[in-house]
Amino acid sequence: MNIFSFYKGWPAIPLLLGICLCDFPAHAATINPSAFATVTKKIIPQQQVQVSGTITDGTNPLAGVTISVKGKATAGTISDFNGNYTLTASADDIVVFSFMGFLTITESINGRKTINIQLQEDATQLQEVKINAGYYSVKEKERTGSIARITAKDIETQPVTNVLATMQGRMAGVDIVQDSGSPGGSFTIKIRGKNSLRADGNQPLYIIDGVPYSSETIGSIATSGTAPTLTSPLNSINPSDVESIEVLKDADATAIYGSRGANGVVLITTKKGKAGVTRFSINSSSSFGTVTDTPKLMNTQQYLAMRKQAFVNDGVTVYPSSAYDVNGTWSPNRYTDWQDKLIGGTAKIYTLQGSVSGGSAKTYYLLSGNYRTETTVFPGDFKYTKGSGHFSMHHISDDERFKITFSTNYTSQNNNQPAIDLTAVSRTLAPNAPDLYDSNGALNWENGTWTNPLAGLQSEVESRINDLVANTVLSYRFMPNLEFKTSFGFTDLDNNESRTQPSTMYNPSFGLGSKSSSIATNFTNRSSWIVEPQIHYNMAIRKGRFEALLGSTLQNQRTERLYQFGYGFASNSLIHDLASATTKAVRLSDVTIYKYQALFARLNYTWDSRYILNLTGRRDGSSRFGPGKQFGTFGAVGTAWLFSNEAFLKDNSILSFGKLRASYGITGNDQIGDYQFLDTYISTGNNYQGTIGLQPTRLFNPEFGWESNKKFEIALETGFLKDRIFLTTAYYFNRSSNQLVGAPLPGTTGFSSLYGNLDATVENSGYELTLRTVNLTGEHIEWSTNFNISVNRNKLISFPGLKSSTYANTYVVGEPTSIIKVYHYTGMNSITGVYEFEDINGDGITTALGDRKALADLTPSYFGGLSNQFRYRGVQLDFLFQFVKQEAFGALPGVPGTLVNQLASVADSATQQPYTAGKNGSVITAYYRFGTSDGALQDASYVRLKNISLTYDLPLKLSQGLRCQLYWQGQNLLTFTKYTNGDPEFKFGGYLPPLRVNAVGVKLTF
Repeated sequence: MNIFSFYKGWPAIPLLLGICLCDFPAHAATINPSAFATVTKKIIPQQQVQVSGTITDGTNPLAGVTISVKGKATAGTISDFNGNYTLTASADDIVVFSFMGFLTITESINGRKTINIQLQEDATQLQEVKINAGYYSVKEKERTGSIARITAKDIETQPVTNVLATMQGRMAGVDIVQDSGSPGGSFTIKIRGKNSLRADGNQPLYIIDGVPYSSETIGSIATSGTAPTLTSPLNSINPSDVESIEVLKDADATAIYGSRGANGVVLITTKKGKAGVTRFSINSSSSFGTVTDTPKLMNTQQYLAMRKQAFVNDGVTVYPSSAYDVNGTWSPNRYTDWQDKLIGGTAKIYTLQGSVSGGSAKTYYLLSGNYRTETTVFPGDFKYTKGSGHFSMHHISDDERFKITFSTNYTSQNNNQPAIDLTAVSRTLAPNAPDLYDSNGALNWENGTWTNPLAGLQSEVESRINDLVANTVLSYRFMPNLEFKTSFGFTDLDNNESRTQPSTMYNPSFGLGSKSSSIATNFTNRSSWIVEPQIHYNMAIRKGRFEALLGSTLQNQRTERLYQFGYGFASNSLIHDLASATTKAVRLSDVTIYKYQALFARLNYTWDSRYILNLTGRRDGSSRFGPGKQFGTFGAVGTAWLFSNEAFLKDNSILSFGKLRASYGITGNDQIGDYQFLDTYISTGNNYQGTIGLQPTRLFNPEFGWESNKKFEIALETGFLKDRIFLTTAYYFNRSSNQLVGAPLPGTTGFSSLYGNLDATVENSGYELTLRTVNLTGEHIEWSTNFNISVNRNKLISFPGLKSSTYANTYVVGEPTSIIKVYHYTGMNSITGVYEFEDINGDGITTALGDRKALADLTPSYFGGLSNQFRYRGVQLDFLFQFVKQEAFGALPGVPGTLVNQLASVADSATQQPYTAGKNGSVITAYYRFGTSDGALQDASYVRLKNISLTYDLPLKLSQGLRCQLYWQGQNLLTFTKYTNGDPEFKFGGYLPPLRVNAVGVKLTF
């Protein structure tokens, strides 16, 4: 059968023209050339060509870009994972390239077969990006709550292993401090200040892919090592697997989490796969870490001059036999920089990451793995290894009604570290102390005249942590505006720690053998499951849009702990075998179960894209409270006015975006541990006439209930010049009351404290400012800047009966809860040269109870960060400066003149008390009082080059599917400060400060 078509080639044109002239002679007479050309163009099919190319943002390929033909609704495609696309169109069609967050570009084909596109970021479109708000997502421009956010592009530029480190200096209102530079060290986080009077009651809630993740420490004091805090589980989160981190701060954002949202919520979303061809990525790097800033100490000449003067001041003419540093036992000509010897090593860090992803539009996946090893700056063969795996899969049914998302993260850590931190001894050891090793290479004990600092390294701490976090989300859309969803979560964490103290850590002259060796162990298992069914509904109402969410939570967490101790072994090689100990003891064995259930809801209405009302509420039930107190209700209201959408500002050329938002609500806190309201008993572990007894540990108190935190915020968001300048200013006012604390009890009661609600109120108020500017944007160059600053003021508003309570010397109404009561330093006595302090109560003597009334507050006055991102062709530079305004205590290693090294500035005796070798009691007493006075406070403010990243994209053809990036990254590189006692960020004396890290690496994608 032959098929003829008038649209197949030019021969049909004369025939068509003839028909038109015969049938319509009148009209034919009026046809002009231009009309004929128009008719011909419509009739003649244009030549079809296949156009292909690659779409990038100048550096990275862009997947998911929509490519369409202008004026043809049915023609179009999207770019794949490599940014590649293929499109069939006419030779003279116009192609439109559009992608969320980027400017839309149009290109005429003009017969070309290859069209490569570079999209430029559109600042105004960033308001269209959806951010994670927990149980729901919301467009940036439509959110009524306060949410800070960083994404993978910010995280990937930092050579760190703890996810909290990636947030430092990048989020307004989020204060993060590193606790230690030792591998596996933890971080302290405060979101908008300190709400609770309890030190352990200020932790935020962590959510990983919708699963609550407990941040409670998993270590014990007996097995802790070189860090000042116990082992944190947050090291299990691999930063390279994180897609975004959102921090919820105000009541509107946190109230939907009810009792657990008082201190903020940290939402961690891991990376997901993308549809497209199978994509592989390999990232390998080597890093080198050294101690940041160390104080300048005395050299041998200065030190010995101080010591000799001290003996002169004490009237000693013959040096004691124990004064080895000055009596000739130790060489006066020896000088050792102990900071260099003991903490001046280089930590070597190696990281290898790999991933594979791909899939169809209906089913896509991501599988990734990470392996990291890190040594220490201490002498010895200590290592921290961490391996992790991440898998994510997403599937959508053909009718797009059913969806399933599965993600899992598994991490295994093995951390072997010394049990002691050599930082303190490196700053106090005499500079002419003996060599570390003798001529035979063994530890040098110098005839028993000193304790070799390396001997402590024989005592080791080993921690093995295995952690699993899994989540499955099932959803079904019954109607276009009605969806049912259920989230299932499971976590399982095992921590096995041990601390050994072998006999080899002692001087051999003591004659101690393996029978004096000991080991302490800690096994902790924490597992939890959670189920959260939810219903989402939305509909259009007149000129507005209504959304509703209703859900419930069922959660169960089980924690098992076993602390054991063993002493006396036949050989030190058996020290890790507890069964080989001659004396064994179980110091703690318990199981706690935490049960939690809740109902939550959200109602949101947006009218005419201008006015937004958001209501959230939650009814919580917790097993941590007694009968009648187990349930609490929390909620919030948030409003927003998008005034830039008003008619009088709709087309304003200066103001491109404007929003005024406010929120008020109540959140709660149940961070008090389990069974605090019950009479509880534990085993004594002691055998009495064949029976192991019980002893009481807690008194019954069913009356205490939830802490409550009332939060208010008002904020203004403005964008100028198409949002190239975007400014957000916010003021917040939070009051936390019904404080849950442990009231101290007299020792005669047999109990140390009794938990209850204290009628005290803590206030946190402050200002936050964030500024984003797009300074340059072009085809080959981009430059943007981000700035944030936070000012928080903490205050104890009320505390009935404070003066007569056990907290009378801890808190002052009207002052911050973090204050320290200190002596008021008035100067040096003009005759004796001894430090003097104000006699507050006028009784003629200086006492802690009567005269420590001056107040010191070590919390930052303000903090923030300034980051810049530059891109020129294949080169990208990112850097972040972090700044903090604060005070801290200076160095107080020991009384000047004793067998303790000092800061080099102490060599100026005119600014010091008279040196003493230990006989001048008044000088010694004044010295230690000075250490707890306002005279010891220093300006510890600093500006730090927190992070820098330089990346070079090798100019390879993306069409070949291979991309190679070379990069250098640095952390804590430069610090500008007046502080004299080492690193100003670090708040714990005698522990290793954060390290300065340089990393070089290569990333291949194909």
